[in-house]
Amino acid sequence: MPATAPQPQGRCPERLRAIGERIRRRRKALGISAMATAAAGGISRVTLHRIETGATSVTVGALMNVLDALDLSLGQLEGPEDAEAGAPTATRAETIELAAYPLLQQLAWHVQGSGSLNASEAASLYARQRRRLDLEPLQPNERQLIAALNLTIPEADVPA
Repeated sequence: MPATAPQPQGRCPERLRAIGERIRRRRKALGISAMATAAAGGISRVTLHRIETGATSVTVGALMNVLDALDLSLGQLEGPEDAEAGAPTATRAETIELAAYPLLQQLAWHVQGSGSLNASEAASLYARQRRRLDLEPLQPNERQLIAALNLTIPEADVPA
């Protein structure tokens, strides 16, 4: 007989619910049905429902399949409240200095003069180049910027 799964402790239940809600929001923002998402992830609709409601009985493999189907990463699932204190946030009007973000600076090679972009412009550059980006070597501050852009400008579909 298999071992009983441990009961979630501390903030785990609320974090699982928040993760599930982010997955549901992403699915709905993309206009994908629960049935289509479940099929793309190779899981049942019931398992997808469990993931989206924060159930603890879901396997990591099922969660990863759904993330892959929705083009999400684990890093996108934790909100700013779970990020380290002082992590940058982005607003649509915020000015982002290119010198602080090497990948963004490469993507914005055509920007003349100011050396900065607003958040919408930065999100658009990341989104347009998403298929060609190598996100592994990113510095932590650029990862935080991308996460903040995803939260602030979700329609831009910035990779993470």
